Amino acid sequence: MNRNEELFEQAKQVIPGGVNSPVRAFGSVGGVPRFIKKAQGAHVWDEAGVEYIDYVGSWGPAIVGHAHPEVIEAVREVALDGLSFGAPTEGEVRIAEEIIKLVPSVEQVRLVSSGTEATMTAIRLARGFTGRDKIIKFEGCYHGHSDSLLVKAGSGLLTFGNPSSAGVPQDFTQHTIVLSYNDIEQLQNTFDKIGDEIACVILEPIAGNMNMVQPIPDFLKALRGLTEQHGSVLIYDEVMTGFRVALGGAQSLHGITPDLTTMGKVIGGGMPLAAFGGRKDIMACISPLGGVYQAGTLSGNPLAVMAGLKTLEIIQRDGFYECLNRNSERLVNGLCAAAAKAGVPLSGQYVGGMFGFYFNDRIPQTFADVSASDQEAFKHFFHGMLERGVALAPSAFEASFMSAAHNDELINETIARVEDYFGI
Repeated sequence: MNRNEELFEQAKQVIPGGVNSPVRAFGSVGGVPRFIKKAQGAHVWDEAGVEYIDYVGSWGPAIVGHAHPEVIEAVREVALDGLSFGAPTEGEVRIAEEIIKLVPSVEQVRLVSSGTEATMTAIRLARGFTGRDKIIKFEGCYHGHSDSLLVKAGSGLLTFGNPSSAGVPQDFTQHTIVLSYNDIEQLQNTFDKIGDEIACVILEPIAGNMNMVQPIPDFLKALRGLTEQHGSVLIYDEVMTGFRVALGGAQSLHGITPDLTTMGKVIGGGMPLAAFGGRKDIMACISPLGGVYQAGTLSGNPLAVMAGLKTLEIIQRDGFYECLNRNSERLVNGLCAAAAKAGVPLSGQYVGGMFGFYFNDRIPQTFADVSASDQEAFKHFFHGMLERGVALAPSAFEASFMSAAHNDELINETIARVEDYFGI
């Protein structure tokens, strides 16, 4: 029994399932999770001392690479002055100004500690602003684990969602409508029937929690048009895509101006930090200005803020996103080429530092498309790559991530290990 196995057995005695977030348990791929001891640049090392080229990137935050020396030094300096104050700091003002500068749709912003907090509060804010209860989300999009969002699709159009988790009362999800991603007709029909009752629509503008799925341009145009027509708030959940796919987020690529935006991951530089922001008239409804309540003892934690500020500084340097795009393109093309040579159906795509691959001969547009991919093939591939020192997300329903620390040599090495797996 190696050190990872020992720790997993030990963890299961004191932590439910042995992990503090479910996907870490390797439940969908089987086997023993790797307990990470350290990370540097594009690599992680587990407790057994094995080194991996990492494409998980802490599930997105590590865009500049793990333990970037500038980020570490910035956090070290601020830590010497204290870890938490429960009071306003200059750093909070600075990072709010930086976010507003980089994301034009955000006129004011509120810092929180997690993506779940950000999306939960953005929906509460939309409901408070509109005076309506009903919300729309899309199948396969994940927006955190708050009660009204843990919903699976109903049995038909306009059937309200049912709880997808034990412990969530039906009453908490009765106002949540689940539609299919990229289905314009279904979206139009829903707004035709109950559009004036819908407080908000929330979506991942590039989905990353059903693997990577991109929106159809006409779907986004219809969504923006319908929400404006009916006075509903459009929420872009950019917890994953914000500063990851482009400097201005997915909205800058799509030419869409949402009413509210949620952000996380990259803005914390690897530490617990998230945010929601948008139009001033909507943000004016949040406490202490308005009647929509939100609070958090560790919101705007000085260490997380400083890690985020330094990360946002680094990603604005010349050529940062061009390099990220180029590396993502080379890796995805290499994966697909290797599979094609081996006669294995595999497709892939990327945007900025985010990419997805699917054991299917076509790129998916819906959750059903992703589900139709060969899950068994992914499991074998995942473990085969892990054995070859490449760490990928332990689920066929998760996107993967590139960092600025992945250079040509590492991309070439990864492709070589993929070719070895396919027997090329």
